[in-house]
Amino acid sequence: MTIALSILDLAPIAPGRSARESFASSVELARAAERGGYRRVWYAEHHNMPTIASSATSLVIGHVAEHTDTIRLGAGGIMLPNHSPLVIAEQFGTLETLFPGRIDLGLGRAPGTDRTTMLAIRRDPASSDSFPQDVLELQGYLRGASRVQGVQSVPRPEGEVPLYLLGSSLFGAQLAARLGLPYAFASHFAPAHLHEAVAAYREQFTPSEQLAEPYVIAGVNVFAAEDRDAAESQRRIAYRNRARAFIARGPGGGGDFTDDEIDAFLASPNGGQLAAMTEYTAVGDPGDVRAFLEEFAASAGADELITAHHAERTADRIRSVELTAEALSAASS
Repeated sequence: MTIALSILDLAPIAPGRSARESFASSVELARAAERGGYRRVWYAEHHNMPTIASSATSLVIGHVAEHTDTIRLGAGGIMLPNHSPLVIAEQFGTLETLFPGRIDLGLGRAPGTDRTTMLAIRRDPASSDSFPQDVLELQGYLRGASRVQGVQSVPRPEGEVPLYLLGSSLFGAQLAARLGLPYAFASHFAPAHLHEAVAAYREQFTPSEQLAEPYVIAGVNVFAAEDRDAAESQRRIAYRNRARAFIARGPGGGGDFTDDEIDAFLASPNGGQLAAMTEYTAVGDPGDVRAFLEEFAASAGADELITAHHAERTADRIRSVELTAEALSAASS
C-alpha cells in the first residue's frame, strides 16, 4: 500500500543544547523531509516546557519556510483557545502570502501545557468552550467572508490555508466530521481512543468546500536506524529523557535519577500511564519500521501518517527520517 508520510517536529531541546541549536536542527530535519518526499512538516504549540522550543509556532514555521523550497509546513497544532481567531488568521495569512501554496493550519483546543500556565495564557479557563465557533470565525477571516461585521484579516492570502482539526477524543472527531475538515489524531501520545474516533469521523463526515471525502492523519513515533539494536538504544534514551522531564514538572520537582531508576519508574503503576502514551512506536531497521507503519496505517484507517522522530541526536533523527522514507518508498515501488 502507498502511505503518505509527514513529520511532526517538536523542536526538542536536547540535554546540554540550546533553543537556537534546536531551530537549526529543525531546518535540517525539514530539508531532509523535503529530499525524502514527505508531504508536510508540522510544529506543535507547547508552553512552559524547557525541552520544547516551538512555543511561538508561527515564527518557527516562517523560519523553516525561509530555509526550504517546496515542502508544506504548518501547525500541528495551534491551540486556538489560547488566541483570538483574528490574530491567528493574520499570522497564517501572512505566512501563506510569503510562502504561497505551502502553509497548513492544524487547530486544537487543548492548552498545550499545564493548568497554571494555561491560566497565564488564556486567563479564562472556559475559553475552550467556544472552540467550534472560533474555528468558523477563523475560517471566515481566511476566506474573506468574515463573520464579524466590519472586521477583516489583513493580509488575506490569495490561496487557501487548509484547516485541519486535531484531537485525541470523540469531540474533535465529531467536530471535524460536521465541519467537513481533515482530522488528525494524536495517537503518538494519546493512543486510547484512536480507532473509535476515526470510525466516528468517517461515519459522520459531511462534505465541505474544503474537503469532499474524509481524510485521516494518524500520529506515530519512529526510531529507524541501520540495525535494530541502534534503534532500540535511541528509543530507550529518548523515552528516559521524556520520563525525566515529566518527573521534573511534577510536585516533587527534578532530581538526578539513574537509568535503572527511570526504567523502574516506567514499569511502576505511577509511570505506566506515561509508558502507555508511546504505544504506537515503530522501532528497528527499515524493514521493521515499514512493517509496523503499514500495519498501523491499515489498522487506524489512516490516509496519512505523521511521524515523530525522537532520537536525541539530530544526526540520528535525520537518519531516521531518511530510512523511513526509503523503506516506505521501496514498499510502494
